Amino acid sequence: MVEGSSDRIRVLIADDHRMFRDLLRSALAAECDIVGEAEDGETTLAVALRTKPHVILLDVVMPGIGGLGAAHELARKLPGTKVLVLSQYSDEEYVLEALGEAGVAGYILKTDGAAEILPAIRAVQAGLRYLSPSIAPIVLHQMNRSPSERAAAPDNLTKREREVLRLIAEGSTTKEIASRLKITPKTAQVHRDNLKQKLNLRSTAAVVRYAIQRKMIRVD
Repeated sequence: MVEGSSDRIRVLIADDHRMFRDLLRSALAAECDIVGEAEDGETTLAVALRTKPHVILLDVVMPGIGGLGAAHELARKLPGTKVLVLSQYSDEEYVLEALGEAGVAGYILKTDGAAEILPAIRAVQAGLRYLSPSIAPIVLHQMNRSPSERAAAPDNLTKREREVLRLIAEGSTTKEIASRLKITPKTAQVHRDNLKQKLNLRSTAAVVRYAIQRKMIRVD
């Protein structure tokens, strides 16, 4: 691969729709070097570790560990790389986890239009936070909540428990959860049992309903 100019921003595109990745590549070609692409969470991590981009354009809903799962790992393994979420989803659950525990630098929506992308990339590369105008009210609403309201939010689950919950709701077995999260089956089962106890959910069907109600998974 031929390296681009040193003053150009190195970008990794992570989205599970190839056509959308192609459109992004064309839109960013004038100012950015696209150093790689990925269609799932695991590949995003592997390509990012190999190419060390300045900015990762990341969708939150992808196969495997998903975008948010990848963002958590990226924050730990590549703290110098800025993650900019580019998603069709403005659900509070996704936004707050992304900007909170996952530590992303910005969040914009695919419906914002192409003109929003380059300014967002420049901003996060410069060390700033960047929020889509339609995302900002969600963040402000959370900031204005009282401590008791925040405690009542679904954040009483740990990051790992939320990952396990999503995988259960998507139909993964304990063995598949262990494989995807790189933990032992015994540990995966412990996480399953703990989150069911915390949420007082007696069955897998109840877990699925909870995840749908909290918009932790999509059904469309």
